[in-house]
Amino acid sequence: MLHREHKHIDAVSVSVPDNVHAVAAIAAMQLGKHIYVQKPMTHDIYEARTLTEMAKRYKVVAQMGNQGASGDGVRQMQEWYNAGIIGDAHKIIVWTNRPVWPQGTGTPKTKDDMPKELDWDLWLGPAQFQEYHKEYVPFSWRGFWAFGTGALGDMGCHLIDPAFKTVGLAYPSEVECSEGTIYEKMWTAAYYPESCPSSSSVILKFPGKDGKADVKLHWMDGGITPERPEELGPDEMMGGGDGGVIIEGTKGKMMCGTYGANPTLLPTSRTKEVNVPKTLARVPEGHYVQWVNACIAGYGKNELSSPFEYAGPLTETILMGNLALRSYMIKGSNGKGFPGRKKLLWDAVNMKITNFDEANQFVKREYRSGWEVKLG
Repeated sequence: MLHREHKHIDAVSVSVPDNVHAVAAIAAMQLGKHIYVQKPMTHDIYEARTLTEMAKRYKVVAQMGNQGASGDGVRQMQEWYNAGIIGDAHKIIVWTNRPVWPQGTGTPKTKDDMPKELDWDLWLGPAQFQEYHKEYVPFSWRGFWAFGTGALGDMGCHLIDPAFKTVGLAYPSEVECSEGTIYEKMWTAAYYPESCPSSSSVILKFPGKDGKADVKLHWMDGGITPERPEELGPDEMMGGGDGGVIIEGTKGKMMCGTYGANPTLLPTSRTKEVNVPKTLARVPEGHYVQWVNACIAGYGKNELSSPFEYAGPLTETILMGNLALRSYMIKGSNGKGFPGRKKLLWDAVNMKITNFDEANQFVKREYRSGWEVKLG
């Protein structure tokens, strides 16, 4: 399409499965096209870092599709936080009801008849070849590492964004995790390295800034939910119906649902008692139109809610959790099994795990022959 029609195209929206995000975005940016990429921005950490740098190099308007970033909720939370209402954040709890698709099941062992409308080679993109199966298309691809990024990749950009932006986080320094176990029969655990886990718990640590304490972010999915805050009434909703965020500070706590919806101070009575002026501009036109308007105005003219210079580190943080999950059962060079809850230390500048080299294979994947791309 870009080869034939690029003279008639001003901007490109990438809404394909996660494994093709970087390939499509790079092709567009190299032609100088403005770009909108659905969340997560990329499939791999290396891709996220590269797309962030390329958007600056090619001077294109680039936004990630985490639409809650343009909502009023996250701006309300930022204003509360900037006013010192909850003090300095030290703990963030995030959870979701995802996955709502199969995970932890392993790759199908059979193949199905190919729909005549589907170009399977094109759909696979950079992923290593495997036979078509209806379990992948059109939706459940999210639960397989070859194509998707699991529950964390799907919802992390929506849920972690309010906290990431409010507290002013950047790259994490370490990560640890645990994940749900599938049992094929009594006492016999199944291990499916090609499939995302059925449930997971991930803890990321962010170094404190300006002498402040480190910030720990705890992610939960697959039915795992946090303890209810003491400040929340027994019948009050915690977060939203499908997940939520709680930010704990030195002077109090705040909470919201998915996409930053319904921001609330805790106890909830404080929400009406505290009056902080609006200091941040709202985006009444919404996330998509904001990007379109920025494309029309030109590079560097209009402010974006989730530009790549912000969305890149956010995506890398989320993919760092996935790196830990994928490394959970890998045997180290000493031949011993990967111990549960091992802490992985991250060198963000060099994009490298420094204490378990086997985990670094998940920083940048191997592309299928014929689909190699020059990243950088």
